[in-house]
Amino acid sequence: MELMKRTTGCGALRKADAGRTVVLNGWVNRKRDHGGISFINLRDRYGVTQAVIDEDAPAELKAVTAELRNEFCIALEGLVRERPADMVNPGMDTGEIEVLVKRLAILNRCEILPFQIGDESNAGEDLRLKYRYLDLRSAGMQNRIRLRSEVSFAVREWMTGQGFYEIETPTFIRSTPEGARDYLVPSRLYPGKFYALPQSPQLYKQLLMAGGFDKYFQIARCYRDEDARGDRQPEFTQIDIEMSFVDREDVLSMTEGLMGHVFKKTLGFELPAKFRRLTWEEAQERYGSDKPDLRFELPLRDFSPFAETGDFQAFKDALSQGEADRSAKGNSGGGAVKALVLPAALMGGPYSRKQIEELEAQAKIYKAKGMAWMKVAAGPNPALEGGVSRFFAAQGAAIISALEAGPGDLILLVADPRRNIANTALGAVRSKLGRDLKLTGPGPDGKPRFEFVWIVDFPMFEFNSEEKRWEAAHHLFTWPQEKYHDTMEADPGSVKGDLYDLVLNGVELASGSIRIHDPELQKRIFKIAGFDSAEAERRFGFLTEAFKYGAPPHGGIAPGLDRLVMIMAGETTIKEVIAFPKNSFAQSPLDDSPGKIDQKQLDELHLAIKDENKG
Repeated sequence: MELMKRTTGCGALRKADAGRTVVLNGWVNRKRDHGGISFINLRDRYGVTQAVIDEDAPAELKAVTAELRNEFCIALEGLVRERPADMVNPGMDTGEIEVLVKRLAILNRCEILPFQIGDESNAGEDLRLKYRYLDLRSAGMQNRIRLRSEVSFAVREWMTGQGFYEIETPTFIRSTPEGARDYLVPSRLYPGKFYALPQSPQLYKQLLMAGGFDKYFQIARCYRDEDARGDRQPEFTQIDIEMSFVDREDVLSMTEGLMGHVFKKTLGFELPAKFRRLTWEEAQERYGSDKPDLRFELPLRDFSPFAETGDFQAFKDALSQGEADRSAKGNSGGGAVKALVLPAALMGGPYSRKQIEELEAQAKIYKAKGMAWMKVAAGPNPALEGGVSRFFAAQGAAIISALEAGPGDLILLVADPRRNIANTALGAVRSKLGRDLKLTGPGPDGKPRFEFVWIVDFPMFEFNSEEKRWEAAHHLFTWPQEKYHDTMEADPGSVKGDLYDLVLNGVELASGSIRIHDPELQKRIFKIAGFDSAEAERRFGFLTEAFKYGAPPHGGIAPGLDRLVMIMAGETTIKEVIAFPKNSFAQSPLDDSPGKIDQKQLDELHLAIKDENKG
């Protein structure tokens, strides 16, 4: 077989190329026969070009053309010519020209396809993943993988321009608790011992700071043995960053610069120089989430003052029980009744009882016992009607004014003795409304919206009620804010860490913190989290040992590359921006992994498989 090597890509030819003889290589995207003339749309990753076999073409060329089917891999040589004015295709970049074929060779034939390849595949997930090499030929996947490559390049370009070194960290490490299960790798040379695949390069990037590399980054592969979902995979990629001699403002400013460069370079999109900021408590109280989608507002409001003076006993009980729990159990949150006003202008008509029940079901998923409602009656005199309005009749005007509600608006209410439940449950309703009412779509100009927000001042610790102990809310190496250093052990629940998350369109894009560099302070954190000195030494001794030798103050952040590209591409799952992802069950239909290994391999590793069927 003669290989005619391409002289140009299928997306490059224009009107100015008329008269050139070119060689194209690619796949048959579409073939059409009109009388004695055949048209072939030839595709590669650069685009599509129309090729023509005229009716006066040699019989041998026509015979080869007759064999062609979609996805045959071919090479052709021909003359570029302008299309007649009435045949110009404005929907193709190459729509002003076509290639008159003189020679054509079939490089490889294609069997019957398991699904049709188009701009986007409508095949099921497992079928797409089983034949991922076919799915990757679609225009959608080609564009998303191209975008991922461009984003990665833009990251490296900006980071190196800012004086950062790209440094690799180990893939085989010691197993350490970081909030999820480790993937373990048995050692053949050391029977009974295991490496772990890193959940993140956290410990090693801190050691790089101790080693004097004050600006580090890495596009790092990370591994977590946890349930897969839209924005998670067993293996994923993050833009890992660490800096020495910095405070929170330095890290946030650096990240804003990085994001600005990436969006400008790859999408031509201008981001604001500074992103909005909310404290963790503000985000929870106003949006019911520490990763709020700010493409729409719909804020939560405190309805507790009206509940206390109203006649609805369920609300009163929630508040009194919350106060009792706060006194007896040290619950700093107490109870709450939260309200969300859904403007009539967004609803497109009155909400039915069924629609309200669907919203209530969403609240119940997040542990709410129920959801009450009422609405503002139409007319010149504001009044409440429907739902629980009769319990607040005397307060109607004050409620409408305080909630800034208008005629036809729907008021949704969630109460709970635990303030965080009331916030989170109504926050979930807010998120559902954002999706249902299409409040997250493009702006008035038709362009996508990218709403960044920093969430800062997170709680340092959270109480594990099952194990009856405090544990790190993020990780064990976060610097507690200075004002809490003297009271940490006495009141861990009040401590705020020097933590920060970057949220984009309701997705947690990055998480980071200023780290501990003082070995004595690190020991105190271990102790609060329930690690005695021996256990802490066993798990983290190599890190705390480094702190004894002049480790500098340092901090960092790790934006998720998969999530970033997902949002930039307008997708809702990272599977659409990873070349070879796992499915929703953490399996790969392509190579049938995870798979069994043979007995010889098990013996070499000194492992035995437990038969669960034998009890």
